[in-house]
Parts: sequence; C-alpha cells; structure tokens
Amino acid sequence: MKYKRLTKEQFEELHKEFSNFLASQSIDKKEWDEIKANKPEVAEQELDVFSDLIWEGVLANANFLEHFSKNHIFLFHCQEKLIQSIVLKSLVPEVDFLTKEGLQWLSDNMFTENVEMHLGKKEYDEERNLAIFNLITQGAILSDGQLYIQINGIIQS
Repeated sequence: MKYKRLTKEQFEELHKEFSNFLASQSIDKKEWDEIKANKPEVAEQELDVFSDLIWEGVLANANFLEHFSKNHIFLFHCQEKLIQSIVLKSLVPEVDFLTKEGLQWLSDNMFTENVEMHLGKKEYDEERNLAIFNLITQGAILSDGQLYIQINGIIQS
C-alpha cells in the first residue's frame, strides 16, 4: 500500500465509487460478500488498492495546503516540480491562530514586527504526490489557496 487505507467513514462516503471499482473487476455484491467472508486477505487487498486510487486522484489535483497551529501558519503551493511555502509566525506568544480572534490579530498585524514571515521553495525530495501526502499526515489540509494567493499577491506587489 502506497498511502493509507481510507477510514470507514470515507468508504461509506465513497460507496458508489467503490461499487464501480469492484464492478470494473467483474465483482458483484454477492461475490464481494463471499470474498469478505472466505478470503479476507483478498478483501483487504481490494480495500487497499481502492484507497490508493482515491489518494492518487486527490493528491494529483492538490494545488494548495494549509497547516495552522497556535503560533504558526504554513501555506503551501504545490506545483509540478516544486513546492512553495509561506510561513507566518506570531512573535506574541499569547496569540492563537486557531481562534477567530487570533486570525483577526494576524490580519491587523501581518506586516508588523509582531509577525515573522518566511518564503521558501523546494524541489520535491520524493514523488510529488507522496510529498503532499506526507504533509497531510503531518496535519496539513487541502485548501482552495485563497490565503496563499492573497498573501503572495501582497508580497509580490
């Protein structure tokens, strides 16, 4: 398995897609029930293959990631060959970016001495999708990129 198995909830959400996946292998519901009952290792393999297929699709389409913590915000733009980042750090320890008030504080103090900003870019050390997956397993979430684009636009002008 290349990534990680989808959760029970994710499989439930993707029930129709999983049915189509099994159908593409000429496995109907009756046969799937037999496989689960009599060949659990085969069923496990099918779940893993399907999970990897879903992850590949999601990761291939991932363009932006965000990771918020109490005093840091990591914004990533995932391009084909490299990943660009904007890291914002509050130098005021009591500010909490996980709250609405903390984000308002950031908005008010973005370009002051209270906020440290670092820009970076790096070529992928590994396959692009695997690098993105690793960021997700560390807490990053997929994003529409609005915050990255907004801050990058201000920096560039």
